[in-house]
Amino acid sequence: MATIETTARSGLGVADVRVAAERISRLVRRTPLLALGPDLLLKGEHRQHGGSFKLRGAANAMLVLRPTEVVTGSSGNHGIAVATIGAACDVPVTVVMAAGTSEAKARAIRARGAQVVRVDGGVAERERRARSIADQSGAVYLPSSDHGLVVAGAGTVGLEVAEDAPGVTTIFVPTGGGGLLAGVCLAVDALDHPVRVVGVEPAHTRRYALSIAAGAPVELPPSTTIADGLRGQRPGAVPLPIVRRRVDELIGVTDDAIVQALGVLRGVGIAAEPSGAVALAGAMQSRYVGRTVAVVSGGNTPEALSAGSQAREERTAK
Repeated sequence: MATIETTARSGLGVADVRVAAERISRLVRRTPLLALGPDLLLKGEHRQHGGSFKLRGAANAMLVLRPTEVVTGSSGNHGIAVATIGAACDVPVTVVMAAGTSEAKARAIRARGAQVVRVDGGVAERERRARSIADQSGAVYLPSSDHGLVVAGAGTVGLEVAEDAPGVTTIFVPTGGGGLLAGVCLAVDALDHPVRVVGVEPAHTRRYALSIAAGAPVELPPSTTIADGLRGQRPGAVPLPIVRRRVDELIGVTDDAIVQALGVLRGVGIAAEPSGAVALAGAMQSRYVGRTVAVVSGGNTPEALSAGSQAREERTAK
């Protein structure tokens, strides 16, 4: 088994994140920091185009690679993001989705003109099928997290946090495939003051914490956590060395804690999806000091997706 040290290294740095920010600026929205308490802010990626931070990585990768066809595996949000960019650039997109993933997200992907392929297994089987389809068709395979351009694009979330909350001391980041966590780690690396980066994983899918403890990538069985966007079974080869080097802490949160965080968010008018509430769940169970930011990574609830689909139909009718 490969150790973390021998896993392929990305060579990525904060400069890549800054270049990505310039490259994608015309396609992404600079999302707001929302005050939840005197020292707790929320990075509102639920307000991003496509409903999640995933548009950042997808846009950065596709603008550089300029593919003629793309295949990806996704629990939903990355697929929506790739399909959105594909529709804008007239690039055919196929999204492979694992068993148990959201049918509302599958419909949103199809509504953007992409093809959806379902597999019976979990995330590992999903990625194997996506690679196979790409190999057979000659399309570009674009992982949801495990790609340097995707990581750099996701890292622009961290750049915006650092610029808009210059006194930030801690950032809580939801952790599934690890692209967002690795990107935030890169983004804050060159700041002139220390910023703690805390990755928050669902309690039964702690692939990063377990892999770092083991000194080698660990693959977990498929998970049923309500945070459907964070059900990955294995850490990414690109994010893992970055996370291992820079993350300050990795914590786990139960589904009950995620539900509690969802309630807090909805109490202030933020309709986050469960994956989008994971970072806040981590902040709520931790003792943080100073100005703290929790990333609300997505808001693609069935209700939001249904409303978005209706709006697209109305625009088409006009």
